[in-house]
Amino acid sequence: MSAPVAATANSFLATIPSPPQGVWYIGPVPLRAYALCIIAGIVAAVWIGSRRWVARGGTDGMVIDIAVFAVPFGLVGGRLYHVATDWHKYFGPDRNPLDAFKIWEGGLGIWGAVALGAVGAWIGCRRRGVPLAAFADAVAPGIVLAQAIGRLGNWFNQELYGAETTVPWGLEIYRRVDPATGLNDPIGGVAIDSSPMFVVHPTFLYELLWNLLVFAVVIWADRKFRMGHGRVFALYVAGYTLGRLWIEMMRTDDATLLFGVRINVFTSLIVFAGAVLYLVIVRAGREDSELLVGKPLPGEAPAEPAKPEAEQPEPDEPKAAEAEAEDAGGGSGSQARSAESANGEKDGR
Repeated sequence: MSAPVAATANSFLATIPSPPQGVWYIGPVPLRAYALCIIAGIVAAVWIGSRRWVARGGTDGMVIDIAVFAVPFGLVGGRLYHVATDWHKYFGPDRNPLDAFKIWEGGLGIWGAVALGAVGAWIGCRRRGVPLAAFADAVAPGIVLAQAIGRLGNWFNQELYGAETTVPWGLEIYRRVDPATGLNDPIGGVAIDSSPMFVVHPTFLYELLWNLLVFAVVIWADRKFRMGHGRVFALYVAGYTLGRLWIEMMRTDDATLLFGVRINVFTSLIVFAGAVLYLVIVRAGREDSELLVGKPLPGEAPAEPAKPEAEQPEPDEPKAAEAEAEDAGGGSGSQARSAESANGEKDGR
């Protein structure tokens, strides 16, 4: 990453300001914007996943039960991937390995979060007796929406940005210091003034907008083609990695390189190819709604299956039978009415 060049006053008249700080204190307790964004994303993902699960015929509350396993596994996996791929930030000369546990300072790799989160989801699905692929399809749009919300945390932390730029939507980066010591503190500090050190491409914002687009496309495709057996999740993965590929190449923050290229570029290519291959090979539609009911936990009553979104109400059988009877006896009834009419005319004459 090249050294930043000081920006002139005219270059950021129409740019995007960074928050002056990302941490506030309620007494001795820190309130971190990054953590709040992650929590908000998780809540949104679980809420959307629950609604989609019930709409597909599943039992209400089951997504929350499975998320109890998937979310902690995902957070641990995301941190492990980040530390493994950016190990130089935590190990080596003048580094503190204990910083690897400071998750509040940012650093969650989506690949590790999805991989280990899937292990937690598998445990929860086996416990409740429902297919993992169906669960993944239900929560896929919520996951990419959670990623979009989580990117706001990078904005508060002033991280994940690209090279310097003069575009009107450039992001202002401020110098933050610890108010108590006056030392530089990019994550927990406060901006000393509103004059940015430099203006950069807001790659966090590019990814946020891309994730919202993927969210909309996945919702639309699932409704139109009634996808199942993991194909919704594969579409989300393919869409996300396609955007992450070009956004990753714009970033200028420190990262582990492989053959001179950021390692996440290779990861995006491999995962994208695997997701597309899955979409091509697997052609099955949605699972039967009975498979999504699952089994009750000890002490729970058996759950009643929810009516899936595409299920139509059965016809009113008594009325239908009555109409059929009328059609079948229409000839004799007509003859009787004709005879009565003829007799009446005869008596009248």
